[in-house]
Amino acid sequence: MTTSEEDQAPASLRIGEAAERAGVSCRTLRYYEELGLLAPSLHSAGGARRYTEVDLARLVRIRELQELLGFDLGEIGEILQGEDQLADIRSQYQAASTAGRREMLDWAVGINDRLRTLVRTKQERLAGMMAELEAKAQRYRTLSAELTAELERSAELHPADPVAR
Repeated sequence: MTTSEEDQAPASLRIGEAAERAGVSCRTLRYYEELGLLAPSLHSAGGARRYTEVDLARLVRIRELQELLGFDLGEIGEILQGEDQLADIRSQYQAASTAGRREMLDWAVGINDRLRTLVRTKQERLAGMMAELEAKAQRYRTLSAELTAELERSAELHPADPVAR
């Protein structure tokens, strides 16, 4: 690559640099690539992976879906595929005919419905887990109150008992 070509090329990071910025391992980046979740936008003349800011933004999105929302990599793949399809529709929308736009909107609605179903399913599972935790918390509070009352009754019945104090 000549100096002028380097000046025109988008800034890119080697795999180790990208991994470090994202807080993941190089192996994780290669695994995401193997699964089709993340592909480096560029490669060096020798074939080494080079990651752009756009690639890093996608990596952040993957980690966000995984860590914050708890999606597994299969679900993340579905979400990213849907988001990519919606981005394609947006990029082609203005150039399309009215009939083409209508078809694109119908396609976008279907994609959006599929994504909403994935998120809703996750929300329902999280709500169920939260309900279980709330029920346990209430049970713990009830048991604690019962034990406190039992200790108070025991102290009243046996005021000289050193164990009851």
